[in-house]
Amino acid sequence: MGLLERLNEDMKQAMKNKEKEKLSVIRMLKAALQNESIKLGKQQLSEEEELTVLSREVKQRKDSLHEFQKADRDDLADKVQNELGFVEKYMPPQLSEEEVEVLVKEAISETGAASKADMGKVMGILMPKVKGKADGSLVSKLVGRYLS
Repeated sequence: MGLLERLNEDMKQAMKNKEKEKLSVIRMLKAALQNESIKLGKQQLSEEEELTVLSREVKQRKDSLHEFQKADRDDLADKVQNELGFVEKYMPPQLSEEEVEVLVKEAISETGAASKADMGKVMGILMPKVKGKADGSLVSKLVGRYLS
């Protein structure tokens, strides 16, 4: 079952159960996917393109959550935290830090990187492998750690 079909099924269920927050998030995700397909001029998005949209939505919510927590707006932080939980249900299982470390080491040996100047090469090889499965900031931090 594709992502849009899953969203449609979950949307129907949320309507039946009168789950307003979940319904709102699902509608927002569907709109984001439709906007992306219009932007790309495609009828159907590939799995990778869907993952890009989901990753973008997760990142937006994490950034908002961080800002709300910094401003002591717990009411808004709680709302965004709930939204984040709904969006993450549609993401693939996340890699652990140890699994990401293994991939980082492989990418460094593959590129022959030796210093921070080579970080772009390593990230270029690594990001397609971990797309949607690991947070980009974690990957960047680990690459930086191993190249310094």
